[in-house]
Amino acid sequence: MPDSDVQPCQGDFACLLVTGGAGFIGSNFVRFVLREHRLPHIVVFDKFTYAANLKSLSGVDLERLDIVEGDICDVAQVEQVITDYGVDAIVNFAAESHNDNAICDPAPFISTNVVGTYVLLEAARRHNLRFHQVSTDEVYGDLALDDSSRFTERSPYRPSGPYAASKAAADHLVRAWHRTYGSRVTISNSSNNYGPRQHVEKFIPRQITNILCGVRPKLYGDGRAVRDWIAVEDNCTAIWEVLTRGEIGRTYLIGADGERSNIQVLRMILERMGRPVDEFDWVRDRPGADRRYALNASGIRDQLGWRPRCADFAVGLDETIAWYRDHADWWMPSKAETEDKYQREGH
Repeated sequence: MPDSDVQPCQGDFACLLVTGGAGFIGSNFVRFVLREHRLPHIVVFDKFTYAANLKSLSGVDLERLDIVEGDICDVAQVEQVITDYGVDAIVNFAAESHNDNAICDPAPFISTNVVGTYVLLEAARRHNLRFHQVSTDEVYGDLALDDSSRFTERSPYRPSGPYAASKAAADHLVRAWHRTYGSRVTISNSSNNYGPRQHVEKFIPRQITNILCGVRPKLYGDGRAVRDWIAVEDNCTAIWEVLTRGEIGRTYLIGADGERSNIQVLRMILERMGRPVDEFDWVRDRPGADRRYALNASGIRDQLGWRPRCADFAVGLDETIAWYRDHADWWMPSKAETEDKYQREGH
């Protein structure tokens, strides 16, 4: 967003509506805020699709948390939760996010990611609420493997697949509501998150849980695709900084300089779990797969002084492996169904 449109963000919030707060990043954000900050009270508003898990919110301060099942596309439900709880800010984590699902059926992605964001923006406009949109580096498309550059806040949007396109559309709506209506918004585009409470359909937890189940891991394509990894709690700390201290109207890129090829990550997991580094199966790549993501996060570091706490990917990976090893009760109920679906799709 252009610098001429920005205004300083202001202070504490009494009641924060966290949409998608039972999902991966959303639940980690809720846990972080309740643990680290005196304010606010949080209302989790979640549709509880397959990717959400109520267990992800276990053990938190229930006096400061309410959980409401609802759909961000439902105007009446959104209006009711805002008025009932006196919400003064929205952080929108709610999204359909799995690329394979988007290729098979893009309709839910358009509904939740685009229409749902529109509904929330209109609610925020009616009530003059602070609004933060949680987005992804995938909106920028990809970079060549031999390209040393990184995406910046001014990089053009070139989404490759239905998921990325739906998130790009949502980001454009947020920008339009700021410029047209003066809505108090920010956007963050983060690199690939990893860590506890991520659904087993995603790359890192799928490999870890396959090994724990005695199943050979699977690697897409030639394995050379590069992803820019960030520990989920680092993304959560950055989002909090943007929400409470960021400039209204601005986009922030959140990354931790964590570029690794998929085959590097898989071999690191195998080695740390005591398996031969070549003990995996190759599977065909998904259509339109991106080659390389990389973010230049100097904007948030220079303006807000944010730094990742877990800059060492190997340390974060060890902690992630330990979490999945110790929490089979969390992921096991969805493991068999996930792998059956992958098998039907040839992955």
